[in-house]
Amino acid sequence: MKILAIETSCDETAAAVVEDGRIVHSNVVATQIEMHRRFGGVFPEVASRQHVLAIQPVITQALGEANVSVRSIDAIAVTHGPGLAGSLLVGVNVAKGLAFAADRPLMAVNHLEGHIYSNWLDAPERTQGQPVESFPVVVLIVSGGHTELIEMRGHGRYRRLGGTLDDAAGEAFDKVARLLGLGFPGGPAIQQTAVGGDPTAFDLPRALRHDPAHRFDFSFSGLKTAMLNLTRRLANQHEDLRNPRLLADLAASFQQAVADVLVEKTIIAAQVADARQVCICGGVSANRCLRTTAEDRLTALGVQLYIPPFVYCTDNAAMIGAAAYYNWLKQNSVGDGLMIDVHASLPLTEMIESLAA
Repeated sequence: MKILAIETSCDETAAAVVEDGRIVHSNVVATQIEMHRRFGGVFPEVASRQHVLAIQPVITQALGEANVSVRSIDAIAVTHGPGLAGSLLVGVNVAKGLAFAADRPLMAVNHLEGHIYSNWLDAPERTQGQPVESFPVVVLIVSGGHTELIEMRGHGRYRRLGGTLDDAAGEAFDKVARLLGLGFPGGPAIQQTAVGGDPTAFDLPRALRHDPAHRFDFSFSGLKTAMLNLTRRLANQHEDLRNPRLLADLAASFQQAVADVLVEKTIIAAQVADARQVCICGGVSANRCLRTTAEDRLTALGVQLYIPPFVYCTDNAAMIGAAAYYNWLKQNSVGDGLMIDVHASLPLTEMIESLAA
């Protein structure tokens, strides 16, 4: 089953052709990073207008690289939430038009579920064969807008264990990068700056680390405040905050603090759920400090770890095509119809079968 997938939830215009939820025939992404860099973050109105300009060329390229036409595919899938409403509308309306014109089923996909299925996509970077899911699975979704721990006991069977009580991890990266004058997006900027830095140089808080009432929850607002107070103290001590060595230590200490909390709570969730696999996905999963910390600590526990190749960590359409295929298998039918709408807020467990069911 070949699916044309479309993703426009934030600032990436993406289209892909995916077969049977695994095989990626094409995966085209038009990024808007340079356009939003001057704002220090994503400007929603600019993002939606750029989607209008980019979406037709991106879809045409994806179909061309896969050597298929719209009429030769089996279904069209599109992200309908969560995300920026204006951006989502562009993708959903184009998908509706294509589905109607080509008389193809239209499938609505939750963006978070797409990130989950990015873990099992086949990719050239995987030299030992494509991974196979083995339930139960604990999934850490960590991105600019989301930080959540999900228990998964089958396709479409999810339970939210916990999540951030304030900022998402990716948002914390962006804000701390701005504080340090490193630019946007914050994740790559902090990672690059941290090279050669000492992750133990500054003692930064790991919030909710030992709080039994919030053992699966995260909080990064206190860490941001600690970084703000630290830089002010250093400035009062006449330290040069533009000094590359000092910046490297600050960046390394910050990203290690984030990685420690993310990995420790994921390990606890895996132990409680008796998970066979742990999957870490979303844009922040591209961070090398997080990947190394997770690999070291989970391998020591004998838990199988999947993190998508870098190309599937950030927003892309291949993951949407994969999620759509497994939704089709579960429901044994295709299509949500042309009446689908966009949802800026769309919890994963409200849209699909919960674990309790």
